[in-house]
Amino acid sequence: MDFSEVDLSPDDAAFQRELRAFLSELVTDEVRLRDRQTGDNFDEGVHLALGARGFLEAEFKSGTDSGFNRVRRRIWDLERRRAHVPWVTWGTTVMVARAVAAFGKPELVDEVLPRVFDGTARMCLGYTEPEGGSDVATCKTRAVRDGDHWVINGSKMFTTGAHNCQYVFLLTNSDPDAPKHKSLSMFLVPLDTPGIEIQGIRTVDGDRTNIVYYTDVRVSEKYLLGEANGGWTVLRGPLDAEHGAVATEPDGLADVSIMAHQAGVMAAAVDAVATRVGLPDAAGTRLVDDGAVAYRLGRSAARLEASLSTPSIFGRVAQAQTMRDIAPELMDIAGAASVLPVDADGAADNGASEYAFRFAPLFGIYGGTLEVFRNMIAQHVLGLGKPNYSPPAAKVPTKK
Repeated sequence: MDFSEVDLSPDDAAFQRELRAFLSELVTDEVRLRDRQTGDNFDEGVHLALGARGFLEAEFKSGTDSGFNRVRRRIWDLERRRAHVPWVTWGTTVMVARAVAAFGKPELVDEVLPRVFDGTARMCLGYTEPEGGSDVATCKTRAVRDGDHWVINGSKMFTTGAHNCQYVFLLTNSDPDAPKHKSLSMFLVPLDTPGIEIQGIRTVDGDRTNIVYYTDVRVSEKYLLGEANGGWTVLRGPLDAEHGAVATEPDGLADVSIMAHQAGVMAAAVDAVATRVGLPDAAGTRLVDDGAVAYRLGRSAARLEASLSTPSIFGRVAQAQTMRDIAPELMDIAGAASVLPVDADGAADNGASEYAFRFAPLFGIYGGTLEVFRNMIAQHVLGLGKPNYSPPAAKVPTKK
């Protein structure tokens, strides 16, 4: 693994300074407070401003003459995180936009992509169902052809960002009698279509997601992506990107593992607690002077660093599991006042470890549960067979 620093050219250094200044002015304390209060992980004013400056299009076209080069793409990613830009909705939008570019009909591509680039069109993921789990291929939401239209009925859970989006990347079952991976069709459904109802749900960490109901929703053939019953082919690309099952450049200008940006919550908590225990009280005593406190904090910091250095899908598991393990430890080190949330009067570490504790279960679910990723590692890396979830065979009583 290459940990060497990149020497920026004068032009790239100027780009970094200008971007940092722009984001510092754009992402204000009011923006961050509103994001915490709504749990949206999205701010329309910020998003439109980024689109107007051409940054959204430049990210989408990274690696081409009209997009970011590798160094500027890395600068862009790091400066966004530094400024705490609300970003989840763009993350889903760019995944779907690539599928639209690859599988959409020309008129749909012309309708959608320019609006993606200027920020006026956002897209969310319609995969999971109320009675389903991580196996999205067990989809029950039905799409039935009716002339040159399709009629869709069903519901989807955890459609994060739907209330701020214009389209949903919707997985449907268009042939219940076919094998499950050959029964699927993907649509890009406009969310203002009659028959769609969006209901908000709050997660334990305060984020907002949604359940979306589809009742006799009619969409034209234009919104079918790829072929009817060929939805698995369309879906594979976004799923692979979400799972980190795509090749990365060997230049070191990318995150060590997928979803590493989420681990920033854990890093912030370690830093905040370290600051807390290093402050002297009225008698000049610091909590970190207690050997047990120093040992526990050091162990947590070491586990953090080890997880951040773990690559690929292994890092996805290591980081999420580490956050689950050390968040309660950090709260215990910081003391009783660590149960107070961010910006609460008297919070021990301004709520950093408390938020990490609430965020940890969600971090282990986003993009697929840790169990799913462990199964992927077992099957695709270690070469083990598929898991067997059948009940254990009944024991045959032996004769005495």
